[in-house]
Amino acid sequence: MSAPQGAAGQERSGSAHGSSARERLARAALTRVFEPGDERGGRWIREIGPVELIRRLAGTDGSALTLKGMTEPRLAGYRLRAAGADPGRDLADVAAIGGRFVCPGDREWPSQLDDLGDARPIGLWVRGRIDLRLWALRSVAVVGARACTPYGAHMAATLASGLAERGWVVVSGAAFGVDGAAHRGALAAGGATMAVLACGVDVAYPRGHAELIGRIVEQGLIVGELPPSDHPTRSRFILRNRVIAALTRGTVVVEAEYRSGSLVTARNALRLGRFTMGVPGPATSGLSAGVHELLRGEGVLVTDAAEIVELVGEIGALAPARSGPVLPRDRLDAVSARVLDALPWTGAVDGRDVARGAGTSTDEALGRLYELNSLGFVEREGGGWRLTQGRTPDEGVRRGGT
Repeated sequence: MSAPQGAAGQERSGSAHGSSARERLARAALTRVFEPGDERGGRWIREIGPVELIRRLAGTDGSALTLKGMTEPRLAGYRLRAAGADPGRDLADVAAIGGRFVCPGDREWPSQLDDLGDARPIGLWVRGRIDLRLWALRSVAVVGARACTPYGAHMAATLASGLAERGWVVVSGAAFGVDGAAHRGALAAGGATMAVLACGVDVAYPRGHAELIGRIVEQGLIVGELPPSDHPTRSRFILRNRVIAALTRGTVVVEAEYRSGSLVTARNALRLGRFTMGVPGPATSGLSAGVHELLRGEGVLVTDAAEIVELVGEIGALAPARSGPVLPRDRLDAVSARVLDALPWTGAVDGRDVARGAGTSTDEALGRLYELNSLGFVEREGGGWRLTQGRTPDEGVRRGGT
């Protein structure tokens, strides 16, 4: 395991940002050795450092067996992987596609990932011209079902475009369904989006999203824990979700069944103290059952971008007050409303009957009836009064202006 000369320039430039060249090489190698989220590996890195750890794993002096939790079978597996690691080539390969390797301690490292403790990424492989740390500071995850309904796709795209228009970065996993709709919604609004992959950042997965991933590289960021060319697995998708949860200010689940990776993201967000939100769906929809269960617990119900920003944004970023439509009758004072209530649905009555029904004097009732007539609620019929034909007591037309 040695770095080729072609990677030396990148190693030096990387060290200027925080991590030393040796540590960067060691961490790059360890992304080939440990699976994402391996807490044993994270503990060993914390205790003895990445350079010493890769030396022990690649060596034959038996010093690796002194690590707590290390067994001979486990060491054999790690050594097999370490023997095939070529971090210099990986760094050169990612640089060739315009990418980089970001390590803890680098200026670009998002410090909120440290909340994962020993399960934090060893480092992140990144494609895109944007500063990862700065984008992550103002980001929201929008996740959900792969086999989503048209409603789920619509809600994901609408939420993402609304967040993008408000200056928030939309983070998701580039999968089919809700993830893809969220990325497209943000891009359509000319906004920012970031995809966290469960494979190498040079791998377009799923293949059907190759064009979308290409657009994200051009306009946003592609991030992953796995080195170049590494493939996704079922467990890697699940482990990837903890990065999405930790990287963002909050997680929104649009559609999810009871067994869903999106709910794993939501539970990670809850455990990390992040805002966790859900978009309700039909009570009869199995694809919304997991979201509804989340909302019965600690999840917060949201229906649009403004409600999301109210939670994750700065103090005072309140969603607009919601209410039903204001009817013309709502603007009437209490006495006028009682006079209007005193009129029957059909037929006409005189002013004394109206006054009796409204509990007021005849003069007061007549004065209010003339006001109601000018507003279009009532009309004269012979010597009496009736509701305006074709209108209910809740309706009225202001005559002569507003």
